[in-house]
Amino acid sequence: MSWTGSTPPGTTTLDPPPPAADPMRVSSGPATALVVVFLGLLLGALGTLIQLPYAVMSPGPISNVLGPTTHSDGSTSDLIVVSGQETFPTTGSLDFTTVRINGGPGYPVNVWAVFGAWLDPRQDVYPIDAIFPPQQTAEEVQQENQAEMVDSQQEATAVALRAAGFPVTEKVSIAAVSADAPSGTVFQKGDVLVSIGGAEVTSADSARAAIQKATPGSTVDVVVDRGGTKVALKAKTGASGGRTVLGVVLKIDFQFPFSVTIDAGNVGGPSAGLMFSLGIYDKVTTGALTGGQNIAGTGTIDSSGKVGPIGGIRQKLVGARQGGASYFLAPADNCEEVRGSVPDGLQAIKVATFDDAKAALEQISAANPKNLPAC
Repeated sequence: MSWTGSTPPGTTTLDPPPPAADPMRVSSGPATALVVVFLGLLLGALGTLIQLPYAVMSPGPISNVLGPTTHSDGSTSDLIVVSGQETFPTTGSLDFTTVRINGGPGYPVNVWAVFGAWLDPRQDVYPIDAIFPPQQTAEEVQQENQAEMVDSQQEATAVALRAAGFPVTEKVSIAAVSADAPSGTVFQKGDVLVSIGGAEVTSADSARAAIQKATPGSTVDVVVDRGGTKVALKAKTGASGGRTVLGVVLKIDFQFPFSVTIDAGNVGGPSAGLMFSLGIYDKVTTGALTGGQNIAGTGTIDSSGKVGPIGGIRQKLVGARQGGASYFLAPADNCEEVRGSVPDGLQAIKVATFDDAKAALEQISAANPKNLPAC
């Protein structure tokens, strides 16, 4: 019997043969799968293209200030180089920690980067304005970070050399005069401050302290060195944020007894100041400050040795532990953020000054880290 595609009269069949395949027809199961795949690809593409006004902060690499640094041409040299003065062997590591920031001027993040960061406990997401000033360009961010790095290196060198017994002098000058300064026509850019209100200016801190002794709106005697000539000025003070001000930006220049250079690579900002100061001190003094231990840390430092708070402390703790550190020097003002965020195997130590940090390292070196102040 031949079969032509229809059931002949009087014939009963339980399993008719399937219809001939239509090459243009797609069954509902594969079609649904294709739709799902297409929608997934579309959503993925949209998530990549849609940019959000957030910055994602994640752990960055660490660098041992006692070790070498690699240059762009592949060559290496010590991260801290001291010239014109004897240096001494060191052991262990003093690591400065960093954070990676995705997002910001010129480098926006997409939906998936933000979503992934929300799911990752090692990362934090911030509104972009909480990290970068509004309207700031990528070039301005880079310039500011570079300037802060240079300043932190200079202040770290001053603190370390003074602690090691070397003479360091400061020259405080006028870097800029605000447009609305109460004595805007009195000062000139480049004026070196000699005295304020009869008090000798030996540092930026001494200049600020002398200014605070004056009442806002009063006139104070100021002596400057202008091109090698002492000039006596009458400067009117103002008020800002509850403080007495002259309306000028101060610039600090240090005079060191020998050369200290620091090559931190492509890293900016001021938060490595504390670790730089400890590394310099370790190199110009006898004995290994770390006792061979791996110690990381962070914190700004000013010329008086005060350690200041930084951003991204949670990410820096993670980066330190991932890099093999057992101890972490944390600024006292960051302790609220540190509590509950210390990775297993890492001991966080609270420091408020360079002397605090040096004492902690000496205690660790003596194998007695149990009574160190903790965050």
